[in-house]
Amino acid sequence: MPATPRRTRSDALQNRERLLEVAAQVFADEGLETAPAAIAKRAGVGVGTLYRHFPTREALIDAAYRHQLTSVCARAADLLAEHPAAEATRKWMEHFLDYATAKIGMSAALNAVIASGVDPYADSRALLTDAVEALLKAGARDGSLRGDVTSDDVLFLMGGVAYSVQYGTREQARRLVGLLMDALTKDPGGPEGPAVN
Repeated sequence: MPATPRRTRSDALQNRERLLEVAAQVFADEGLETAPAAIAKRAGVGVGTLYRHFPTREALIDAAYRHQLTSVCARAADLLAEHPAAEATRKWMEHFLDYATAKIGMSAALNAVIASGVDPYADSRALLTDAVEALLKAGARDGSLRGDVTSDDVLFLMGGVAYSVQYGTREQARRLVGLLMDALTKDPGGPEGPAVN
């Protein structure tokens, strides 16, 4: 008997996760015009399930955006468990750029959420800061990353790269990540950097 409620809660959580993944993809690819029933169908659930979790379109957009960002930021810890800090940082930056590029298509949807009085970006800075700080601290500990760089420095640089790749190619994005990693791994006052007179 106790197994049934537990399974029901697990199924509901899986349905919610699937709805968020599908909704984020649909809003990025097709904008706001797709009917909720079509999103529910693609997710393999009934439209009633969608409205039970997300009573309005704005609630669905907001939750889909937050879900994506949370997943991207959580990936930093996974990568640190699998790779040395510098390599984990490079892979996370590429992952973040993939996410940022996909989010471009959600701009109109997110603007609609903001117009409804909800701020989908309220937790973004804290989530990103925590992810980058974890990478930088791990790199400082193992000596693979400079210890004098702050999470704000990295986020500003990544923001610039994310903006520029809207007008470039994936290959160019990888080169920009490489340049950013050069800045994070080489001490400008050390033997590989310029001499200071």
